[in-house]
This record gives sequence, structure tokens and C-alpha cells, in this order.
Amino acid sequence: MTILVTGATGNIGRMVVDQLIAGGAQDIRALTIDPAKAALPEGVQVVRGHLGRPKDLRAAFADVDRMYLAPAPDTVVDVLAAARAAGVRYVVDLSGEPESWWGTVSSAVEASGLAWTHLWPADFMENSLTWAQQIAATGTVREPHPETATAPIAMVDIAAVAASALLTDEHRARAYPLAGPQVLTRADLVDHLAVALRRDLRFVRSTRAETIAALQPAMGANTTWYVDNVLLDYTPPADSLPVTSVGDITGRPATTFARWAHDNAGRFTVV
Repeated sequence: MTILVTGATGNIGRMVVDQLIAGGAQDIRALTIDPAKAALPEGVQVVRGHLGRPKDLRAAFADVDRMYLAPAPDTVVDVLAAARAAGVRYVVDLSGEPESWWGTVSSAVEASGLAWTHLWPADFMENSLTWAQQIAATGTVREPHPETATAPIAMVDIAAVAASALLTDEHRARAYPLAGPQVLTRADLVDHLAVALRRDLRFVRSTRAETIAALQPAMGANTTWYVDNVLLDYTPPADSLPVTSVGDITGRPATTFARWAHDNAGRFTVV
């Protein structure tokens, strides 16, 4: 049973490879743009390809039974058609609820005729790295709503869920909203980072313009969209977030933000 991991050198895809190996998978194929630079574990078959070029994926899909699908909304229909034509039977996709910005992926997967499992993650813990530059330079985080609460999830836990779904058949036809184990406000996240970094940090309530200015050096062209659509116009239902989801699916405790912050403290110290 060959398992294809797309986006295998991306943040989550690379972790999916590791989690599959940890789960005992023997026949893993990794799709990457540049196999020479992939640096994947020994025994993983590395193939060249990109989800943005579906016509070039025939070799990657050959003899594949199931695959992890990284989100590629612009080409997902053609990617899935090529996968099905090649004999792929089951896809575990990283996507979102139908009404979300990644919802086109899950809708296309369901329309493809392939068996499927959807992974719909909440806010990534790694998204807090957008604060790294201003934390290192000023010791502050500037955002408009310190009270906004989410249950951020570590990428490694998303990968662990993906591997669990790929290694068995029990998760087919399931859509899994995923979240971390704790509901935390934006100010709570800064407090945890302060402990991990062993320094005083302040959350400063800021205007839209001030927030854009603070995040622009780290986020570039995506800053205004992120501020308008995530920080200003998104209120997750904190009282109904699936905080037990990772443990329920994998049988292992999910990563707490405090643990993640401690493990990644060094990433917040370079301007």
C-alpha cells in the first residue's frame, strides 16, 4: 500500500511523513518540487512534482492507494481527476468547512468519487510566529482584540491526525474539526510566550492601522487581508471548539501552547 504525501517538504506535509514512519508505514512516496533538496528520511521515495501542475503528476500517482492532500484550491479538481484516473482510492485532505476559504478543497474531494477524510484545523500555534519580529524588537504584541479566544493547534498534531487517518480505514467519510487542548485568548498566548522566553511582554490593544504596521514586516502583502478577515472579522465559537479532537483520534495528548512556546522559544529571538 503506497501512501503519497503531497507538499512533503512543507510545514505540515514534512511532519506527515515523520508521523507515518512513526506509525509503521513502509511504502511512503513524497511529492516535492526539488527532490535534491528534500532531505527526507531514508526509505522514503521522493518524486518531483507540484500540485499546481496536475498534468505532471502521473508518475507520482502510479501505484498509489491513498494520499495526503495539501490544500491547493486553484488546481484541486484537476489533481483529484488525475489521482482517480491513476487508481488512487482514498484521500485525506487538509481543508476547511465548505463556507471557509479552504472549503473548495473539501467540496472538490467529495465530488471526486474518491473515499475521503477531511481535516479542518483551527488556528495554528505556528501563526503566533507572525509576532516574532515585533516581540524581538519591542517586547510587545499589537492587535485589536486581546480577548478573542481560540484553541490553537500545533502542526505536528494535525500531521499525527493525518497519519492516523491514512494508516487505517476507520476514519473514512468523516470530517474532523481539529483544535488544540485549551481555549486561550490572544493575551493568554502572549503570557505563555513571556514565560517561555523569560522576558516581560506586553499586549497592546491597537487600531487597524497600527496592527497592519506592526505585522507588515513579518507578513508582507498578506497583512491587510489577515487583519481585516482574521483579526477584525472572525469570532470563533470558543465554547464549542473541539479541544479533545486530537486525543480522541490519535490516542495521544495534544500539544499545549505552553509546551509549544517552550520548544519554539528560539524562533522568537531573532529580528
